[in-house]
Amino acid sequence: MKRVVWLAVVAAVLGAATACAGSKPFWMRSARDQTPPAAAYEHRTYCTGWVSRSQQPDQPDVRPLVWVLDGAGDLRGCSNALTSAIGADGPVEMVVFPWSHGYRRLYRDQTDMAHARLQGARLARAILDRKAQEPGRRVVVVAHSAGCAVALAATDLLPIDAVDRVLLLAPSVSTGYDIRPTLWSAKEGVDVFCSRKDWVALGFVVRVIGTTDNFWSGAAAGRWGFQPKGPYALRDVEVARLRQHFWSPEIAWTGHTGGHHGVNTQGFIQTYLIPLMTGK
Repeated sequence: MKRVVWLAVVAAVLGAATACAGSKPFWMRSARDQTPPAAAYEHRTYCTGWVSRSQQPDQPDVRPLVWVLDGAGDLRGCSNALTSAIGADGPVEMVVFPWSHGYRRLYRDQTDMAHARLQGARLARAILDRKAQEPGRRVVVVAHSAGCAVALAATDLLPIDAVDRVLLLAPSVSTGYDIRPTLWSAKEGVDVFCSRKDWVALGFVVRVIGTTDNFWSGAAAGRWGFQPKGPYALRDVEVARLRQHFWSPEIAWTGHTGGHHGVNTQGFIQTYLIPLMTGK
């Protein structure tokens, strides 16, 4: 009975994230509620990536290729925010990788690690296919919340230095997740953006239903950082590839005030994420 009550409370919290934008606090608002800037697009059938029509088919795109994975429930908060900040003809080409069970299915996405692994295998194949077609092109993986589980599952399978960089935004996997394979698959390493103020999504909710990899301690890496121990402990060369950035009041001017979706604010994306994507 207690568990039923807890799950009902969690459902109410998660449901609030999908209510109308006018009644939601900033940290629960989805970028679906925002109208993206008008532009001409064409859809790529192998995924939900969008590119500007101004890119001619016979002219190879030499911009960095950024794979984006949204959080649970296919709310597209991260990808819409990145699209708005970067633009169709911005400094990178963005490819949104669909992995969710479906729109608003937050609980299922958050708790089904087997599904995340299957989707991660799909992503790994897609990355390698594009690399074969466009060798030498810069490749970056950006994931938010539960989408980080899929990104980690993919990079667990990739060869050494297969991608250039991995950005994990508020990951909802456990602090003890074995991140070593991902560190080796990313040539420039992994940047993790965490916030101890993320006490709703990565505090209360995670404590009730667990992290995406089903670790029931209630300690999410997006709040406390990765803390590999025992057989998963990092060697010095691996430590050098892991950079964990904790929220502090000094970055509040970007619009990121420490909540779960603060990483999706325009100021934060332009100041902290785009330079890592482009490598400049």
